[in-house]
Amino acid sequence: MAKPVAIEVWNPNGKYRVVSTKPMPGTRWINLLIEQDCRVEICTQKKTILSVEDILALIGDKCDGVIGQLTEDWGETLFSALSRAGGKAFSNMAVGYNNVDVNAANKYGVAVGNTPGVLTETTAELAASLSVAAARRIVEADEFMRAGLYDGWLPHLFVGNLLKGQTVGVIGAGRIGSAYARMMVEGFKMNLIYYDIYQATRLEKFVTGTCSLIMLLTCPTPAAYGQFLKANGEQPVTWKRASSMDEVLREADLISLHPVLDKTTYHLINKESLATMKKEAILVNCSRGPVIDEVALVEHLRENPMFRVGLDVFEDEPYMKPGLAEMKNAIVVPHIASASKWTREGMATLAALNVLGKIKGYPIWSDPNRVEPFLNEKALPPAASPSIVNAKALGLPVSKL
Repeated sequence: MAKPVAIEVWNPNGKYRVVSTKPMPGTRWINLLIEQDCRVEICTQKKTILSVEDILALIGDKCDGVIGQLTEDWGETLFSALSRAGGKAFSNMAVGYNNVDVNAANKYGVAVGNTPGVLTETTAELAASLSVAAARRIVEADEFMRAGLYDGWLPHLFVGNLLKGQTVGVIGAGRIGSAYARMMVEGFKMNLIYYDIYQATRLEKFVTGTCSLIMLLTCPTPAAYGQFLKANGEQPVTWKRASSMDEVLREADLISLHPVLDKTTYHLINKESLATMKKEAILVNCSRGPVIDEVALVEHLRENPMFRVGLDVFEDEPYMKPGLAEMKNAIVVPHIASASKWTREGMATLAALNVLGKIKGYPIWSDPNRVEPFLNEKALPPAASPSIVNAKALGLPVSKL
């Protein structure tokens, strides 16, 4: 029998029982569930990662839905238990769902939610922050200062890389990759080379400063960027869509990774691809840890002290491969790309509304990346689940709102 876990209960007499495996930022998500007659139970167990046994105890004999985290193993065991307890929905408080066996969820008729559309800018901002921090050796300099080692200005003290006029390479030019590229192009006047199986037309037009009527209506400022540089007598930035990833690796001074994680992108960056990059290049990863062969990366960092890296995710998260923590040319942060207040509260809201929507029999929102109506605190959210990844497999209807 599973051991009981510590919980906090809201609206104890609610008709529907919804469990959150972790306390989540903000209170709007709680209030939205309470207003729809849900009893909300929040696990307060002092464990960073809950085990399957812990979550089984939370589900219990009756549970209508669960809001979980990407650190949890949601497979056959948990979905079968949730189904037996009458559960209809599970939602990750994350855009990714590599921790979820969607086929098992389909087998037991459980809807699986995620939270896209709210992480784009904040993730791109962290990638940009890691880029600047690595280029200008900010973390090294901070540690040096705190250690009391600074005794006066020196010409060679923590000399880093100037980003202006250099080339930023983006691998995966989807929403986050394109947002990052725009920040680096407009903020630091970097030239762009990108690789993606799909053409990033809007991104290309942003860089060149040409635009269609639709772009002018939806994004007027970026469309004028190219003309702005010319008007100020500055060299226009350039862009190129690479024919291969290797072309980006060879040409870029700064490379940021934004691919999905699947069999084709596992260890996308390995010993061979690292050797292709410039000796003083900067590599940033805010996508998925296993995209990089971390053992090969540690070896490359050790052999190339002017090569620098900024990592938000890790191959065996929460652990780092041996040697990485000792590398002065590596900046490592604990998976905080989405950790802005607005974004994390928005993720909690979307996850709660995914579960609530399935409980109430609402249809699925037609575009999971256009979530602003769900995040407007001055209005009631639409009667829909924001994003259900297995909606088609379960035959769930799509909202016409």
